Amino acid sequence: MDPVRVSIVVGRPREEVFDYLRDIANHPEFTDHFLTDWHLTRENSVGRGAGARFRVLAPRQRFSWMGVSFIDVDRPWRIVEAGRGGKFNRIRSLTTYTLEPYPEGTTHVELSIETEPVTISDHLMERLGLRRWFRRQNRRALKRLRSILEDGEGRGVRATVAGG
Repeated sequence: MDPVRVSIVVGRPREEVFDYLRDIANHPEFTDHFLTDWHLTRENSVGRGAGARFRVLAPRQRFSWMGVSFIDVDRPWRIVEAGRGGKFNRIRSLTTYTLEPYPEGTTHVELSIETEPVTISDHLMERLGLRRWFRRQNRRALKRLRSILEDGEGRGVRATVAGG
């Protein structure tokens, strides 16, 4: 499917935004309104290979667990995470954070999410509003990210290692 894209300008230097995003343990702080029960998949939560499992609180979803791992961390430009979720982890996802410098020390952050539904029912769920729902939730997540980095407000709880 076509990617869902949202973007925002954060009033912080690109390197600072990148350093925050490259630690996957920070992601629940700005996404916990729709991604819950975060557990890291390894102790080192920073950089390539860092991963987490979490529950997606999407409407009409019976199989809500998803796992992601950072597969490309290109300082200070881009972070790419690959994941799988849904029934039998059959739905692939690819999430990309792209950071561009903006005037006066600000950063343009673009979040792009692509999914690869496998069955007809998976395609149908996406077409019946799941894409709009993800766009709305990720737009809110980026606003929370901006609030955390600029004002230090709206922080959620950081993820911890599963069983640790």
